[in-house]
Amino acid sequence: MSFPASLRILSLIPPMTQLNVPYPSTAYLTGFLRSRGFVAEQRDLALALVLELFSPKGLDAIRTCAEAMPGKKRPSTVRGFLNRFDHYRSTIGPAIAFLQGRDPSIGHRIAGRGLLPEGPRFASLDNYVDEDGGDPLAWAFGALGVQDRARHLATLYLNDLADVLREAVDPRFEFVRYAESLSSNQPSFEPLAQALAAPPTLVDEILEKLTLEAVHRSSPNIVLLSVPFPGSVYAAFRMAKAIKAKHPEIVTVLGGGYVNTELRELTEPRVFNYFDYVTLDDGEKPLLALFEHLAGERPRLNLVRTYARVDGQVRYFNAQEPDIPFEDVGTPTWDGLPLDRYLSLLDMLNPMHRLWSDGRWNKLTVAHGCYWKKCSFCDVSLDYISRYDAASATTLVDRIEAIIAETGQTGFHFVDEAAPPKMLKALAEEVLRRKLTISWWGNIRFEKSFTPELCDLLAESGCIAVSGGLEVASDRLLKLMKKGVSVDQVARVTRAFTDAGVLVHAYLMYGFPTQTVHDTVDALEYVRQLFEANCIQSGFFHRFACTVHSPVGMNPEEYGIKLLPKPHGGFARNDVAFIDPTGVDHTRLGQALNKALYNYMHGIMLDEDVRSWFDERVPRPRVSRNFIARALSEA
Repeated sequence: MSFPASLRILSLIPPMTQLNVPYPSTAYLTGFLRSRGFVAEQRDLALALVLELFSPKGLDAIRTCAEAMPGKKRPSTVRGFLNRFDHYRSTIGPAIAFLQGRDPSIGHRIAGRGLLPEGPRFASLDNYVDEDGGDPLAWAFGALGVQDRARHLATLYLNDLADVLREAVDPRFEFVRYAESLSSNQPSFEPLAQALAAPPTLVDEILEKLTLEAVHRSSPNIVLLSVPFPGSVYAAFRMAKAIKAKHPEIVTVLGGGYVNTELRELTEPRVFNYFDYVTLDDGEKPLLALFEHLAGERPRLNLVRTYARVDGQVRYFNAQEPDIPFEDVGTPTWDGLPLDRYLSLLDMLNPMHRLWSDGRWNKLTVAHGCYWKKCSFCDVSLDYISRYDAASATTLVDRIEAIIAETGQTGFHFVDEAAPPKMLKALAEEVLRRKLTISWWGNIRFEKSFTPELCDLLAESGCIAVSGGLEVASDRLLKLMKKGVSVDQVARVTRAFTDAGVLVHAYLMYGFPTQTVHDTVDALEYVRQLFEANCIQSGFFHRFACTVHSPVGMNPEEYGIKLLPKPHGGFARNDVAFIDPTGVDHTRLGQALNKALYNYMHGIMLDEDVRSWFDERVPRPRVSRNFIARALSEA
């Protein structure tokens, strides 16, 4: 199999994703392509965009936009920014350098609250005012937590500036998403097309400039844009538009998690004004087939999981060839990504919750897909869940050692849907056998295989935290969703991890079909007891969403609901609305759940009746107040 000697591939991460670490998709693809002999490079334009916007030059441009706003229409955030502009401009460089870890000594001045200007976001500190009038953050950082205290304050400072940017420049901007509403479950391409045809904002102009600079440095024949979330779709199309306008000869390819879930029924031809090809699911095999096609060695009919526009119509080509085994996909590489420039942010004052935004973690996968693949709310029909494929512990630890040698970082985030206990045990034993010193955390199922002995072994190998789904915290509903766990089992597993010194985060859900108000109150009581018993230290409630790829979406009658019809406009299709005969107002209940959870994560009001969190009258919990304690004692 031969390829053109001049073939050069550039993978780009579009805004917005994470700011503390690179999103791993390009690292996976670049590592794989280099292992097959390709010239492949990667750039993170999400980080580059933020660093350019939040710089002295970037603030100058934001001020110009703010001053162009009519005075009477300027929000207070914008007025405060303009009034203290010199203060913001002189401190943005030091604040960014501190969050990057390049200038830790400035943390002392930031922590003293005399260096950075304080805008509306700092009002959140009032929630922590000490009753004696003392330091409002002492409970979280004590007398010596200078670096963490400063990181939290610098994060609030950046959030203030992001609010100004959103008010004065581009209302679609957020640190973790950009113009999300244009693509999230959007059946029609028209809103996105109109936004792309509109005059560019300052954010758009900078992004286009950065895109063309990246292309100029790499001189690629092919540009791959990996879109993991709806909040990075608009930027990916804006980048592709800039590339096609300046370099129409470059082949542009769209893929990633958003494409895999929402564009599986793509028929909109205008997408291909920006992208020559759109690929589904894991990119390794489709890209190899595409490169062969571009080299004239494979007919278009034999492409793999690839959309293209032919004679004005969208066509899907899939030769149904087997994927690259997980054992053979190679080792991710972060070469080309500026690891010393990422920002460690500290939004939430919770030791587990902070892991998602703070620190430099090498992202790695223990196994492809999910070994359980039964949960009725999950996209079990899609490849990223359904195709379970594991590598050996030897291969995984070889990859860990290679990544440490390249990055100099020993922290790992295993990004599996649910890392299998058997593989984690083998991995831990191999890490200990090689006498490696690493730190790692990842997502699991709270199943009984995680015995106290296994939890101790994982902790000894470097496990510092785990996250897993408790979901609705109701045995009836857990059985309905085929979760394969019970509340008392979750209590015992999470406590085993906690006793081993491992932090635990619980994914929680509300609004599942047939969930009543009483079920919701009971669930909150279970959660309260789990926090009170120190089984979990962190959690997040999310509203159930029915997707067309899940068992609920494919068989709604089995769950007692009726799907609402939604015409498909040729673009995205994923979430689907439904009618639940219970008629519960889950939106109002969700507000109470999230308020309670926020306080529980800070150790507040753990002994209060859970009904106090709800605005309306709700029934008394049916759960015994010592249910979790009894489950733990029985273990």
